[in-house]
Amino acid sequence: MAMTWKLLKQLRAPYTATSTSLCRIVNPGLLNFHNANRLFSAAPSASGEPPLIPPPSSLNQSELAKFSAIAETWWDYEGPFKPLHAMNPTRRLHSLHAVSSFRRDPLSATPFEGLKFIDVGCGGGILSEPLARMGATVTGVDAVEKNIKIARLHADLDPVASRIEYHCTTAEKLVEEKKSFDAVFALEVIEHVANSTEFCTSLSALTVTDGATVMSTINRSMRAYATAIIAAEYLLHWLPKGTHQWSSFLTPEELVLILERASISIK
Repeated sequence: MAMTWKLLKQLRAPYTATSTSLCRIVNPGLLNFHNANRLFSAAPSASGEPPLIPPPSSLNQSELAKFSAIAETWWDYEGPFKPLHAMNPTRRLHSLHAVSSFRRDPLSATPFEGLKFIDVGCGGGILSEPLARMGATVTGVDAVEKNIKIARLHADLDPVASRIEYHCTTAEKLVEEKKSFDAVFALEVIEHVANSTEFCTSLSALTVTDGATVMSTINRSMRAYATAIIAAEYLLHWLPKGTHQWSSFLTPEELVLILERASISIK
């Protein structure tokens, strides 16, 4: 019982088991995701031109199925997403710090006024909504259709949040559409994708020059294993068993290498 209580306190502490990185684009001109991934098969099309193979996707279908199954609980503060709701105040402070280079007044009620943000892997919108209330023009995207429906329904309850543009799509598709944003957020997402390098390359391509790419993920440490998996999934039952895979967690060193390959510098 004492051990369970200790793990509970650790899990409630924001970002205890999380390795958080603030990243900025070094030279977005080095990246051309659409062209770099324009691959051809050996067989020509009817027109004589070799057909295009779609760019690689970072989607993990088993992870999508997990989140689709619990999509309706996004705004249940005592449900599976309780840990994320508990971390949201820290997430907001982290967001303010992350975009400090934009020279915004942190004491202002709307410090992000005039900025375009995107929340990649937005889920039910629990980060998108606070960002919108702080003045940003927010786009939220998620590959799970149920998540987007829940996010839209909840946002409609608030005149400010209702301005958020939610789309069921992926970062890769937005890159193909040549979208760009002042800040790109992907919090607690990378551990659920199939290809972390492709995912970060997409985030980099979506970020404007001198913009911010903001990420956080769970560190592959014993403390994280004890809190995010053993405690949250098996002892406290906050999350369905199997929500997190130990092998999918990244150490800070691994994340830095992945980000550097995507031409993102760490700040």
